[in-house]
Amino acid sequence: MTGCLSLLIDADDTLWENNIYFERAFEAFCDFLDHSSLTPPEVREVLNEIELVNARIYGYGSMNFGRNLQQAYQHLAEREIRDHDLRHVLSLAKQILEQPIELIEGVEETLGYLMERHCLTLFTKGHPDEQRMKVDRSGLGQYFAHTAIVKEKDAPAYARLVAERGLRKQETWMIGNSPKSDINPALEAGLN
Repeated sequence: MTGCLSLLIDADDTLWENNIYFERAFEAFCDFLDHSSLTPPEVREVLNEIELVNARIYGYGSMNFGRNLQQAYQHLAEREIRDHDLRHVLSLAKQILEQPIELIEGVEETLGYLMERHCLTLFTKGHPDEQRMKVDRSGLGQYFAHTAIVKEKDAPAYARLVAERGLRKQETWMIGNSPKSDINPALEAGLN
């Protein structure tokens, strides 16, 4: 891949909307939980603690989010926990998969412009099947020479991708919306 500036591009919330659907599911969860004293931000704190532990084990994605919501419900519910309640909580996360892929304005035109000049790699984290489904539904796969889906986008994941693809660090740039998973680990791995 020498002689070609390599651009690693994030998917969720960089190419298409994603987080808004998780936020809507969380709002529906809070409405269903209907906690007598905890505010949604306080419920979010509990969910964040559960996600922090589970992300290391299961990774990301809507089904893992559903698992996290179920655990939060079991921890916070002020009523008897019934199987159909847990199924309902899980269905809030399943609905995320049914949402349309909403490309961020100008993305497709920008990718068309960039692919003519640079080597593009889609580099995203999450459940592999779910992420592939989003790429397929988005119609953006055609702009990328390579797609890499990892459990976590940390500095070692960037280093592995660079080594596997034979990329030159000084000619490789990461494009994404998240300092935590796009910017900081890429810089730590020696990328731009």
